[in-house]
Amino acid sequence: MASKQLSIRSRVAASVGTVARRIHVIREQKVMLDRDLAELYAVPTKVFNQAIKRNRGRFPADFMFQLTAAEVRSLRSQSVTSNASRGGSRYRPYAFTQEGVAMLSSVLKSERAVQVNIAVMRAFVSLREMAASYRNIARKLGELEKRCDTHDHHIKVVFDALKKLIQAPEPPRRPIGFVAAHRPTIV
Repeated sequence: MASKQLSIRSRVAASVGTVARRIHVIREQKVMLDRDLAELYAVPTKVFNQAIKRNRGRFPADFMFQLTAAEVRSLRSQSVTSNASRGGSRYRPYAFTQEGVAMLSSVLKSERAVQVNIAVMRAFVSLREMAASYRNIARKLGELEKRCDTHDHHIKVVFDALKKLIQAPEPPRRPIGFVAAHRPTIV
């Protein structure tokens, strides 16, 4: 039994990096598509979707939604996917939020499903942590930019003062014309 679990874990190609590449942002939410999840769970997409339809009550709109035709076209333009007229997908895919993926564990009950769910949850958490670190970096860059603006002004003042100090005073000019060295006094 232990070797079977180890074998399943080793065969699950659901590393965090693999999963993270399959997470899309649709309707301002991070989601995974049914076909990507079915591939990770090693089941045909049709079978995957049938299991979801049998348990539709477990997937409210904030857990799962079906893409609109415009979203499907946008997704196809972003990645190379098959064309429906040439034997590709003929339906609009379902998108699962992190909560929807977590709910899948109650619908799909296999050791592989458990391992894939763990990897997917780790990928979502990893992406959330990366987003938080990007916000932190952006905040720090903003602070640095403000400091540089202040420093630029102070540096300009210092350079102006240094230029005034460096400039040699103009030598006194000789007056033009006749200048008497001293005036004779009249008695």
